[in-house]
Amino acid sequence: MTTGNSGSPISRYTKDRKVGEGTYAVVYLGKQVNNDRKIAIKEIKTGLFKDGLDMSAIREVKYLQELHHINVIELIDVFTAHNTNNLNLVLEFLPGDLEVLIKNTSVVFKPSDIKSWLLMTLRGIHHCHRNFILHRDLKPNNLLLSPTGELKIADFGLARAMGNPNEDLTSNVVTRWYRAPELLFGAKHYVEAVDMWSIGIIFAELMLRTPYLPGKDDLDQVDVTFRALGTPTEQNWPNVSNLPLYNALKVYPPPSRQELRNRFSAATDTALNLLCSLTELNPGKRCTSTQALLHEYFTESPAPTLPSELPKNDVAGGDSDDDEPENKRRKV
Repeated sequence: MTTGNSGSPISRYTKDRKVGEGTYAVVYLGKQVNNDRKIAIKEIKTGLFKDGLDMSAIREVKYLQELHHINVIELIDVFTAHNTNNLNLVLEFLPGDLEVLIKNTSVVFKPSDIKSWLLMTLRGIHHCHRNFILHRDLKPNNLLLSPTGELKIADFGLARAMGNPNEDLTSNVVTRWYRAPELLFGAKHYVEAVDMWSIGIIFAELMLRTPYLPGKDDLDQVDVTFRALGTPTEQNWPNVSNLPLYNALKVYPPPSRQELRNRFSAATDTALNLLCSLTELNPGKRCTSTQALLHEYFTESPAPTLPSELPKNDVAGGDSDDDEPENKRRKV
């Protein structure tokens, strides 16, 4: 980490304009002075916390310093300025995100486009998992898009290292619509499968162009999830009834193959196979990132669209002065 003294980053970067502000941070659009490269500077307010920094900020810095991959957002620099002591994260400029693109009904998605975005997401999360890091908040607006079309996993504020298997973890992670069943049941021990479930729900959303399991609250999320995918039982998920919040569930049957075909009318059988593998109720049966990347879905025709040829929003092209990294509505 560098600080604001002679040769400080303050002189290496410009903060041209504010593009977003939340309770804990302000995001600026700027440039690197030496090469005019566009950047985003996330200035985290340190004075709001007893010990100086929010835990999510510490996590974000720690894990982004460890992860270097084309499908993970790049942390270029970290510095503090003497005049404020606020922590500044210099991030690569990523003007769009997948959620905005999904909602843009004027943009047509081809099967090869969906395959490309899913492939890049899996490559990014595979890199996280092989470095023993859980993301714990995968969702379309945390999948950012570069001006050249690459998808990058961002927002590591809820990430954590996979450590002692006996260590208790919080189940209050992952945005509700993308939350795996084991988290809905209050599991204190879980693994990479929570991220794989989120990717499965994102895959479904890409095909449907609307959220797949949009629960209104935590209780409704349980009902929405199991109405769509069937209720877990001791037969298909041994010991599930021992989880803290597993109780008196309404029993829904799993969907038939024909029902899934009706829901995802444009999906091939191979795409449905991968979707089912990503959304296995039992986390022990859910596919890993390695298994997903090796799935035949990625080798059947059509081939994934090249990132540079993927659809973009007008704002995602990266040429406008109105570009907004990690959009204004993103939680900063």
